[in-house]
Amino acid sequence: MAFIGPEEAPRVDFDEKMAAVENIPLFMKSLPADSSDDVAVQALQSLAHEGTPDEIAQNFKEQGNEYFKGKRYREAMGFYTQGIDAKPTNNALLEALLCNRAACNLELENYGSVLRDCSKALTINPGSSKAYYRSAVALLSLNRPEEALDCCERCLSFDAHNRAVISVRDRAAKDKAEKDRKQREKEDRLQKERDQKRALQAALKARNPLRDTCFGRRARRERRRTPTRQHFDPEDASKSTLIFPVFFLYPQHATSDVISDFVENTTFSAHLSQVFPPEAPPPSWDHRNEYTAINLVVYAVTRRKRLLKVGKKMTLRDVCRVAMEKPGDPVDGLELKDGYLSFAVLPRGEVEQNWVEEFKRTRDTE
Repeated sequence: MAFIGPEEAPRVDFDEKMAAVENIPLFMKSLPADSSDDVAVQALQSLAHEGTPDEIAQNFKEQGNEYFKGKRYREAMGFYTQGIDAKPTNNALLEALLCNRAACNLELENYGSVLRDCSKALTINPGSSKAYYRSAVALLSLNRPEEALDCCERCLSFDAHNRAVISVRDRAAKDKAEKDRKQREKEDRLQKERDQKRALQAALKARNPLRDTCFGRRARRERRRTPTRQHFDPEDASKSTLIFPVFFLYPQHATSDVISDFVENTTFSAHLSQVFPPEAPPPSWDHRNEYTAINLVVYAVTRRKRLLKVGKKMTLRDVCRVAMEKPGDPVDGLELKDGYLSFAVLPRGEVEQNWVEEFKRTRDTE
């Protein structure tokens, strides 16, 4: 037998109910864009602005407080702003509105606005603990612990037992100590880099490698392209040994090898043995198998186009010293081109002789 009785009321979605309630003028969260024909809305709007400036501001403050309690900070901020715009004559009320709007902006992370409102509040009342507190919190969020500390100390000078301000002061002191530590580390690092740069310049001057004559944008561009630069040997605790990037040029085949870390007190024979190890097959371009460590000679060219034959037992430091000018002669030395020192590597015999003759002939005609 079918049950006969009142039908169950249709279920209405909660959000739909709330939307319907908010369409009632008394419960509106904000005024509609076009309210000129709504008598109820116009009446509420006129009520909100009835009374003295202080009464109007107080009304907006109370509405803002309700929204703030509900964590609806933007709406609360709008009411506090209307209260401020009402231009209340009661300074305590104006101070409260400014501090409350600052509280909303603090939640919304608008720290600049917080500082502006707190500054105005302190102009009205230099003893406003809330203004000092919110300023300090905003300054901490902006990584300005020194100023936050100053705000806390000013507040505690007249409100010594304010726990919230004491807590912020402790945080600010901790942040300031950490910031100071990082700053000291940065300054120490920069000073170390400056000292190392000066030491490197002095070491380079003693070895007299001459920079190329490339200036301006091209010089900076070429320096950026250099994968490695002259530097001290990290394994030398005395910081007296330099490392250079070096090109081994093979003019016979128009090719080259890069020795990115040529330690200046190592011999050329040691590097040639690494580039052309005896047990390894010859390079693809060495069809005659001429490029073996024992069969190669090395030449250096100075800035003044002097040709120096480099003994295999010579170190890079030895070559730098030999390349320097003699007393009374024009400045001379090995030349750093694009950050590299370059040396010609050739097989002994006819290839070497032909290259030397061609070099001298070209030099003499320049």
